[in-house]
Amino acid sequence: MPAFRSTLLAFFLALPLAGIAAARDDRAGTIAQLTRQADAWEKAIVAKDLAGIAGNICDDFRMIGGNGEVMNREAFLRDVMAPELQSDPYTVDEFEIRLYGDTALVSGHTLTTGQFAGAPFTSNYRHIDVYVRSGGQWKMCSVQITRLAK
Repeated sequence: MPAFRSTLLAFFLALPLAGIAAARDDRAGTIAQLTRQADAWEKAIVAKDLAGIAGNICDDFRMIGGNGEVMNREAFLRDVMAPELQSDPYTVDEFEIRLYGDTALVSGHTLTTGQFAGAPFTSNYRHIDVYVRSGGQWKMCSVQITRLAK
């Protein structure tokens, strides 16, 4: 086989491998982005940073709470910003991100403590947050919470 054909063949055979490497890099970058975003979300909740909270969620955001109640964006923001609610810093364990194109499922286990109207509370739950990428930005459009025994 002439050298030119050999080089051309090697080039075309390498294209799929380059695409796989780029997809892996993109996947790793997306997971890193969503991990940073989830961390910022948790800090915004504790700090009652309305801009940080609202900027992370879609206009048609919905949350299904541990008792099956459904909240839209407005109700969620009102409740999380209530002056009576004070959340302590918390971390999420069993954190996992699963990617499906422009949709990501971000899940984990959270044990939250704080006070509501001066009374201490503990909330132990698993959650799944559904993020959608639109216009190059990831936004949370849905949250499902399942309460766990303390």
